[in-house]
Amino acid sequence: MRIAFIGLGKMGSGIAWNLLEAGHQLTVYNRSPEKTKRFADRGAAVADSPAEACRNCEAALTMLADDQAVEAVVFGKDGIASALPAGAPHISHSTISTAFARRLTSEHEANGQAYLSVPVFGRPEAAENKKLIVVAAGASDLVERFRPLFDAMGRATFVVGAEPWQANAVKLCGNFMIGSMMESFGETFAVMRKAGVDHHAFLDIMNELFGSPVYKNYGGIIADERFSPAGFVLKLGLKDIRLVLQTSDEVTAPMPFASVLRDHLLDALAHGQTDLDWSSVGIVAARNAGLK
Repeated sequence: MRIAFIGLGKMGSGIAWNLLEAGHQLTVYNRSPEKTKRFADRGAAVADSPAEACRNCEAALTMLADDQAVEAVVFGKDGIASALPAGAPHISHSTISTAFARRLTSEHEANGQAYLSVPVFGRPEAAENKKLIVVAAGASDLVERFRPLFDAMGRATFVVGAEPWQANAVKLCGNFMIGSMMESFGETFAVMRKAGVDHHAFLDIMNELFGSPVYKNYGGIIADERFSPAGFVLKLGLKDIRLVLQTSDEVTAPMPFASVLRDHLLDALAHGQTDLDWSSVGIVAARNAGLK
């Protein structure tokens, strides 16, 4: 397929590379052009703007940091909306708000274009190794038409609804659960340390109990305090918890612990952890317990 791919950060570069490896024709755009060289060397075309990347494409894929970044790329000068061919979809892999996903759906439809929300679960190494979990929502015919793209970037694809924003709700709630797990590790590790128990031994027991690669991965990062370089920076984790609280407001479903998690992420931000991995929220519990 002829694909425009916009956003070659830590996650986007891994996804785009796997699409190239699967034989798709890519035209790439990134705000920092030096990140496009690797793709040009592999045969991808390089565009000077999102609009240029989209001309004659079958779909435009974006992997960007937040609502504001997506808005600029889609609706800004030389944006996707100005050039995406009629009937072609914008497929957003970004973790964005449900409200903004509804706006994207509406405005693309008004332009005679289509829209799918297809966020992914996984850290940059999962993106590189084609091990992402892909969550798709939107018109079923479009989801099935572009399933080969999702198969090229992940190990499993789940279709969760006919409305694109529903996939964003899944992604935000999933990130809330991951954040809650990291908070629980921070709190329990603090208790173990103050009780004189090796918190690495506690982690081994929990890995045996839960048998989860997510527990093993994040638990190990927190236990070893391997917060830099960040796979997912704390300031973006805070963004996601704020967005899940917005979604809970929209559907009138209280999420009291999400408020606690937001406050602890704010505490971490206030203590200079902005660009550390978001698992460094575990430091907050240790700090509150008087540990270094």
